[in-house]
Amino acid sequence: MRRILVVGGGYAGFYTAWRLEKKLRRGEAEVVVVDPRPYMTYQPFLPEVVAGSVEARHAAVSLRRNLRRTKIVAGMVTNIAHADRTVTIRPSVGPSYPMTYDVIVVTAGAVTRTFDVPGVADRAIGMKHVEEAVAIRDRMFTAFDEAAGLAPGPQRRKLLTVTFVGGGFSGVEGAAELLSLARALLKKYPELSADDLAFHLVEATGRILPEVSDAPGAWVVRMFEKRGAAVHLNTTVTSAQDGHVVLSDGSEFDSELIVWTAGNAATRLLRNHTDLPHNERGLVQVRADLRIGTETEIVPDAWAAGDDAAVPDLASSVPGAYTVPNAQNAVRQGKLLAKNLVRSLRGREPKNYVHHSLGAIATLGLGIGIFQYRRIVIKGLLAWLMHRGYHVLAVPTWDRKVRVLSIWLASFFFGRDIVSLASVQSPREAFATEARSRALTAARSE
Repeated sequence: MRRILVVGGGYAGFYTAWRLEKKLRRGEAEVVVVDPRPYMTYQPFLPEVVAGSVEARHAAVSLRRNLRRTKIVAGMVTNIAHADRTVTIRPSVGPSYPMTYDVIVVTAGAVTRTFDVPGVADRAIGMKHVEEAVAIRDRMFTAFDEAAGLAPGPQRRKLLTVTFVGGGFSGVEGAAELLSLARALLKKYPELSADDLAFHLVEATGRILPEVSDAPGAWVVRMFEKRGAAVHLNTTVTSAQDGHVVLSDGSEFDSELIVWTAGNAATRLLRNHTDLPHNERGLVQVRADLRIGTETEIVPDAWAAGDDAAVPDLASSVPGAYTVPNAQNAVRQGKLLAKNLVRSLRGREPKNYVHHSLGAIATLGLGIGIFQYRRIVIKGLLAWLMHRGYHVLAVPTWDRKVRVLSIWLASFFFGRDIVSLASVQSPREAFATEARSRALTAARSE
């Protein structure tokens, strides 16, 4: 029986394995998914996890619960030797080991693109995973609690200063949702005022939200500025040492929370540890039918999709364009890849991937959103409702749809949940402190 090895359990990997389970005949092939996390992250919900509008677990789709006929391997693929049909897997526990395969599907995703900026590695946090979104939310609550006990001054100002780097969807939605949460929290902290808050959105280009046109993008900037946030366009971060942020436009300020969302980059696996072809950006070179290779040369038994793949965009009028690395494309590529792989196993020709965008939609805080499809632009409450309606339909499995919808309905009547669980990041601290105290007391009594 053939073994189909799926590298990565994100959008493209999850949907590929999910569809393969439905389309493969019993005994036709074995499907193996290798991923260090036991779940697929529904990334469009991360800004709402940050704001507390969606529970963290509801933005994660369990691999083992939903891929019932797939073998799940908890580990990371550290090397792909396709010439030998072998990968090296580093498990969560224990030494690395090889695994052979007959067909490989590379859906390893991408990592947050970072630069050699002093202080970023030590101070900043990304926003690609559920754990990061939860940490951002908890840090905001912790900052409010600490600031409320301080007199007005530089330390209070630093605690309540937030910096988002990157003006794409992740950065804009994350900043807008966290700003909405922070302004709502002020009602619960009479010691603080709106003047104590400072939000900065830093973008290296001349506009934010590149998926929308200039006018809607400018409207989003005005919306941020109306709420008291500062938007720095054509600006980069030159230093963030000890939380002191220095920008290329000359601005300097202290910021306790720095969220880095400055685009995607290929993983180290694809850049340095594979014999599969990749382009200058480190992305796997993929044909329009999602087989790895070029128009003239196909790598046999190798497929790729998602953020780690340079897939030709046949719907674009720009020659040589690649599909945008977003959720729309990753989901649809995963579904088509499963179909094409089954077609190939049964001796039929695969079909090309062609997807015309359904538009761009973003949440900008409670009750505010923006949607654009070609020349149609919708702003405000209606766009926000459209955003929620689309994503509750798009999130996989009925289990997650119902749970997310129930949380939204509860929030409508009772408001956001503002409980912070920052202590879960150090769960033994209280127990260990008490144990050390008792041991010290016992030692003194002797």
